[in-house]
Amino acid sequence: MAKIVLALVLAGVIYLWWRSRAVARSAMRPAEARRLLGLAPGASLADIRDAHRRLITKVHPDAGGSAELATRVNAARDALVDELKRDGRLT
Repeated sequence: MAKIVLALVLAGVIYLWWRSRAVARSAMRPAEARRLLGLAPGASLADIRDAHRRLITKVHPDAGGSAELATRVNAARDALVDELKRDGRLT
């Protein structure tokens, strides 16, 4: 019985470790986000929103684009907005 419990605990730890690695890999870096949206460092929230809106209208699945690319564009916007929040430039 103890071996089964130990195996289950070990499997849970491995799953949590694997899941945390997958989440960390999916996060987009701000530099990559700026390249994707075509923005310079120091872009304002309005600049980020405008660039996102311009690009998402081209790559959205409803406009003939792909869901994967639309997801990347949304992730880029989120990464840059999060950067603004971390830097205290957004309240």
